[in-house]
Amino acid sequence: MDWLRAVSLLVVVVWHWAFTILRWTPDGPQPTSPLGFLSGLWPLTWLLQVLPMFFYVGGFAHLTAWRRAEARGEGLREFVWAQVRRLVWPAAILVAVWGLLGLTLGQFFDARWVGNTVMLVLSPLWFLGVYVGLLLLLPLSLWSHRRFGVLTLVWLAGTAMVVDVLRFRYGLDWAGWINLVVVWGLAHQTGFFYRDIVDSPRRWDLSLMSAGLFGLAGLVLSGLYPGSMVGVPGDRMSNMAPPTFAIVALLLFQAGLAEVVRPGMEKLLEKPRWQRFCDLANRYALPLFLFHTTGMALARALHYLVVEGGIVDDREPDLVWWLQRPLAVLLPLLFTVVAIAAFGLSRRRPA
Repeated sequence: MDWLRAVSLLVVVVWHWAFTILRWTPDGPQPTSPLGFLSGLWPLTWLLQVLPMFFYVGGFAHLTAWRRAEARGEGLREFVWAQVRRLVWPAAILVAVWGLLGLTLGQFFDARWVGNTVMLVLSPLWFLGVYVGLLLLLPLSLWSHRRFGVLTLVWLAGTAMVVDVLRFRYGLDWAGWINLVVVWGLAHQTGFFYRDIVDSPRRWDLSLMSAGLFGLAGLVLSGLYPGSMVGVPGDRMSNMAPPTFAIVALLLFQAGLAEVVRPGMEKLLEKPRWQRFCDLANRYALPLFLFHTTGMALARALHYLVVEGGIVDDREPDLVWWLQRPLAVLLPLLFTVVAIAAFGLSRRRPA
């Protein structure tokens, strides 16, 4: 599970660094990605949209940590607030620093593009907000897990489908935001059953993966849902904002796939180099996620100054653009490491 959390974290960070294409408008930078130019890449998002996996691992980690805390005599309220503080404190520092920077820059430049730039840098915090919300709901989800077991997953999945019906059949767009809690809550609660999945016969792993894959194919090929599991500029809707029932199918597919490859990965993780990499990625998981857009913004600002005000990636991806992707990762990484060191953020324990 530590490995899954490390991989899901790194995929999100590297995706933002390598595949964010900025277009400069009067309102400031507007992001897009290669998916906006090359429509045939959308099947890759079934593997690279890893937020379902991250919430799945988070559910397992929270359940495991709570059982240990309970064994020490710690109360649930105390445990939840300790977890929330660990997440909120560094995020609050980040928001305060960028807010102050935005106000300062707004005195010298057009406030509209400055404000939109700050919001773009801070936009990944929506994920952290949902994560904190699920932590606050942990007493309810633990009670439901003890009282109803797997029925909770069925009810949450059914609710997600009903919400989509209200949204797409009856035009109640506001109802879609209910799935922000329901779908990610389902992924989080599914992590409570990780040990049960591991102890099940191997055919259940393939069944879970196949069910998710057939579900994804059916939903997408029906024409009701976009094929991409991330938002694509120009699409009529997004599977992510807010999440749709397609993300439920994606969760099943990824959870099953993780179990299918688990025996081979466990053998690899016995090797010292793999262990060190996994430990390092988990140790700095939270600060890397929080500050990776700051590092990207600083790298883009340097690039902007070097080319004297040009936005060189505002074009359709060509061969040169693809060859530049390692550099697009390296520079933000360097600035992110500097930012993490400057703030001296504490390490995060493995799951």
